[in-house]
Amino acid sequence: MNREEFNCLNKAYNKRIGRSNVMYDLTDEFKSNIARYLEEKGYIENNGEITVKGIEKLEPYKVNNAVILAAGAATRFVPLSLEKPKGLYEVRNERIIERQIRQLKSAGINDITLVLGYKKEMFFYLKNKYNVKFIFNSEFNAKNNIHSLFLARKELKNTYICSSDDYFIKNPFQRYEFSPFYAGYYTDKKTNEMYVEVDDDNRITRMIKGLSNGNILLGHSFWSKEFSKKFTELMEKDQKVGIYDNMFWEWLVKDNLDNMPSIYLKPYSSQQIFEFDYFSQLREFDEKYIDSSHSKIMERIKLIFRCDEEDIVGFKNISEGMTNSSFIFKVDGENYIYRYPGNGTNKIINRKNEKTSLKLANKLGIDPTYVYLDTNEGWKISKFVTSFREPDYNSKEDSSKVIKVLQKLHASNVKVKYGMKPWDDACKMEELLKKNDADSFNQFEELKGKIKKLYDRTRGDGIKNCFCHGDTYKHNWMIKENGDTLLIDWEYSGMSDPGIDVGYYIVDAMYDFDDAKSFIKKYLDGNDNEENEFHFMAYTAIIAYYWFVWALYRESCGAVMGESLYNWYKMSEKYANYLLMNGENNGK
Repeated sequence: MNREEFNCLNKAYNKRIGRSNVMYDLTDEFKSNIARYLEEKGYIENNGEITVKGIEKLEPYKVNNAVILAAGAATRFVPLSLEKPKGLYEVRNERIIERQIRQLKSAGINDITLVLGYKKEMFFYLKNKYNVKFIFNSEFNAKNNIHSLFLARKELKNTYICSSDDYFIKNPFQRYEFSPFYAGYYTDKKTNEMYVEVDDDNRITRMIKGLSNGNILLGHSFWSKEFSKKFTELMEKDQKVGIYDNMFWEWLVKDNLDNMPSIYLKPYSSQQIFEFDYFSQLREFDEKYIDSSHSKIMERIKLIFRCDEEDIVGFKNISEGMTNSSFIFKVDGENYIYRYPGNGTNKIINRKNEKTSLKLANKLGIDPTYVYLDTNEGWKISKFVTSFREPDYNSKEDSSKVIKVLQKLHASNVKVKYGMKPWDDACKMEELLKKNDADSFNQFEELKGKIKKLYDRTRGDGIKNCFCHGDTYKHNWMIKENGDTLLIDWEYSGMSDPGIDVGYYIVDAMYDFDDAKSFIKKYLDGNDNEENEFHFMAYTAIIAYYWFVWALYRESCGAVMGESLYNWYKMSEKYANYLLMNGENNGK
């Protein structure tokens, strides 16, 4: 059966089941030569309805199932995505993903699998409501949606591949599909989507990013069994190298287009398929989101700035930090940052203390960005600083700027009743880890013993606690164009050993011993001596150990710490071994 015969027969099927709401042009083709041929074969009747024999003819083209990708955190959709996954937001009084599930079931596609990751528990109600299946992607923060498809590879047959955030005006799904396709439409605008070139049959011949106009891929796609088999083979091969780990699945098709079964562009109108990448797009589509998005975050911003929701604009995600997520927004022409605290941080961070430190740092002129901090839930609003850069760890000039701020901070007369105790705090987090797995820390006991020796040797050596920042890696520094140097984010601040501020800058820079000693000597200025140098070198190991244990704890809460976890472990062990070895050689 060729495509024209399939289209005519499929329309006859849709007519029989009364599907007038499908996103398909139901023109009258039943008087054509193709219709007469199908009628002669006994596939359709003279009234244009399909026969049982005709339905049997369509069976090889039957769609087996659908896979809906719903694992991603949709970071571009801030602030709404911080509270719930994008697919669960209501658009024109329907939840996006529920509308899509109902459309699939209306087409007779009842075998539906959702791949979940971010806030997965919020989707659980769908199982009983719609009898859907779940696959869980625990690496949604580290890998792109191609990994979701890898996890769902056993489901890939004659399959619709959908995204949980696609909104279709009319139902685009059908019981039968002729060949693999990706939906899309022509646009004369530059977008972030994948553009395609097609031949006269709409077969995709080339896929390109970054054009200013052309056919873009947007919406659902359909894979035949042959296409699914080839794609799965390529995915499994890539598992060994991970080239596509951080890419959308389209890139695997793009790079192997000539070696796969043909895939076609299925063109639609730009007014039929919508995908809401940004909150501003949702506001344009559904006007109720202009006045009220029913978002706690938006309500908070309204209260702080005494404005209407429509006055809050310019949302832009900031790459998720190690502890929190953040986004930029604008009110009355001024940019601000909203911080959304990460899971588990309430157990290791005292927000009342953080708020006190923010106000003190503001008075000292070290951090003038503070606007508001909620001590109950930990969310914070700060002024956004434009035209700044982070320090270059290899620049002596930048090191001097950082050191001057640390000297000013540590020399201040500020006194508070809280502060980091890296050794004690690490031990507490270790106990939190052991509650989940009693043996989880066994392999690190030797390193812990070394850090304990260094900690004991620094006690009572004359270095006094002072007001410290506690998290001095480069992303918390801002060097402005005029040379002013700011230090932001005071979650780990308080009365602590100054070695944690000096040491952590060294740790994150991953300085070797000579560079570390040079940095410490410059910081100590006139107080430089062998004993004081040892203290700050020891705290380089101690604070690296603290952040290593912190990272283990954060990963136990579901965060992905990546290479940082290993770097902290490596720096802790490196400096501990160096200091203890030299100490033994010197008879200490």
